[in-house]
Amino acid sequence: MITARRVRFNFGLQRAVELARELGRPLIILEALRCDYRWASDRLHTFVLEGMADNVKATAKSRGVYYPYVERRAGDARGLLHALSLHAAAVVTDWYPGFFIPRMLDAAARKVDCRLEAVDSNGLIPLAAHGRAFPSARGYRAFVQRSLRQHLQDFPDAEPLQALPPTAARRGLPSHIIKRWPALEANALRAPRTFARTLPIDHTVSPVEIQGGSKRAASRLHQFIQQHLRRYADDHNHPDLDVTSRLSPYLHFGHISAHDVFASIMTAERWTTRRLSSAARGARDGWWNTSRSAEAFLDQLVVWRELAYNGAHYVPDYGSYDTLPQWARRTLECHQSDPRTHVYDLDTFDRATTHDAVWNAPMNQLKREGWFHGYMRMLWGKKILEWSDTPADALGIMEHLMNRYSLDGRDPVSSASYAWVLGMYDRPWPERPVFGVVRSMTSESARRKLKLKRYLATYAAGDAPAQS
Repeated sequence: MITARRVRFNFGLQRAVELARELGRPLIILEALRCDYRWASDRLHTFVLEGMADNVKATAKSRGVYYPYVERRAGDARGLLHALSLHAAAVVTDWYPGFFIPRMLDAAARKVDCRLEAVDSNGLIPLAAHGRAFPSARGYRAFVQRSLRQHLQDFPDAEPLQALPPTAARRGLPSHIIKRWPALEANALRAPRTFARTLPIDHTVSPVEIQGGSKRAASRLHQFIQQHLRRYADDHNHPDLDVTSRLSPYLHFGHISAHDVFASIMTAERWTTRRLSSAARGARDGWWNTSRSAEAFLDQLVVWRELAYNGAHYVPDYGSYDTLPQWARRTLECHQSDPRTHVYDLDTFDRATTHDAVWNAPMNQLKREGWFHGYMRMLWGKKILEWSDTPADALGIMEHLMNRYSLDGRDPVSSASYAWVLGMYDRPWPERPVFGVVRSMTSESARRKLKLKRYLATYAAGDAPAQS
């Protein structure tokens, strides 16, 4: 388990169970956590450790052996996968197109001494079925409308471990492996925030109130459906009302799957595939034939999220400045010498001490909570573009701040979000200073359009005490 860190609705785990049944071999579930990835911190480690604690409970009565391993020092895990592969018939892992994972998989393929399979469990439509990169949401939406029906027939099993036969003995790991790479102790998982502080990671980015794990992900999904879904279409842009799902951290770390979210939403809507429209023109409304709010949410979950994964897979160096549309780079560079009312460095952005309370608020929310409101993310990025010396500088600042503080950073969706700020997946707009024909956004417009009073009162000024 490297990105689908769950036991439910997991194609990779399902494939491993199939092989264990076919070959009559025991199943070992390795969930490892290294300490030297970029931006490793108490915040990110704690969230993963909380997920591990859930997986311990979820596998306690299964016939598979769950093996959680956490590096105490950089490099401690070196050799573990190879050592396990010497005893294995096959290794199955997650296929994921973002962050450092593709490089890690390439390295793993050279190290294992048996068959290795990497399984795509990222979204409703396998990335291999896309065939190409899509430059716009409308084009990708039309593809979804043509293709999704057939892929909904291939849903992952809700509980794949239940398919392990009674004859699948819980054979333990070889003693020399446990001695060299001991499994994480139960005490560490009972107090993951305390344990994270003992590791060689960034301790200046503290854990937050939101907790990781499949159990909390399921609770959050249930709460969203029961309390907020019916208001989503009308109110999700208003920070004061806060009717967003807040599922993105759980989707990023694989504590919940897009299939699980989709199935729960559609069950609440009493929906079947018979209600799908036959049209496939990429229109945003009317294809699902659900409530307006469900349609709006599904467009985020199925179209925009999977479009980001499409880019991460099919566009080399996805999210970098050179991958922006040519028209966007041309206009931004033509306006690069335009006077800027303010120019801030990374430290000022990081401390949320700009002149603009509307910008400072989402930055403070991000630092305090590890997440920030969706509409405010767009404004946050647009103002960084406006207040940076160059568009490339702005992109680097957004990437650093998102990936350092956000639980849902280091993800194809976060890459897509800050690339969208600079024109990706968008179209030309009326020309403005600094932005050229890239879409601009203003704090004044946000104040007029959005319910912000309570949000600004909560987040605009100063840092709250760090979460312990």
